[in-house]
Amino acid sequence: MAVIEKVPSVVFKTRIRDESVPGSNPFRWQDRTTQEIFGGKRVVVFSLPGAFTPTCSSTHLPRYEELYEEIKAQGINEIMCVSVNDAFVMFQWGKQLGAQNIFLLPDGNGEFTRKMGMLVDKSNLGFGMRSWRYSMVVNDCKVEKFFIEPDYSDNCPTDPFEVSDADTMLAYLKSVKVPAEPATVA
Repeated sequence: MAVIEKVPSVVFKTRIRDESVPGSNPFRWQDRTTQEIFGGKRVVVFSLPGAFTPTCSSTHLPRYEELYEEIKAQGINEIMCVSVNDAFVMFQWGKQLGAQNIFLLPDGNGEFTRKMGMLVDKSNLGFGMRSWRYSMVVNDCKVEKFFIEPDYSDNCPTDPFEVSDADTMLAYLKSVKVPAEPATVA
């Protein structure tokens, strides 16, 4: 596995709420580029195998939600959760969990995850291609810190959850010098 120094350039297919046309569907598609999402910002990203899965729903996302303010206070502009799920699944999952602060970023085709080198075959569990569990700090599209769960491999029979958690991320952020002000989009 290669060391990633910069997040890959992709286009994410997202859904946004847009009530500009009364009486119409309040959601519309919006393509968002890597540069739009990560450029000029310091962002915490965590990726997980799938929405509605046990560890992801009971611990991984909820703990980042709980520590949101503490993490942001460490010079972070935004916290994002990436999963190889489509925008509809990510929306419903966030709604069911009551996620208010974490931006759920769908990687429906797994393009971002593949280019990150984190796409794994989980066919042994009936999942197909999914993201390996990891977290990272991205500073203006550059990877500042990368936490990858151990035992990275296709068809891994376990789902390690040791280093991509919110507490490990917060400990890292507290250990580094916080910029005077978070980076802003120019």
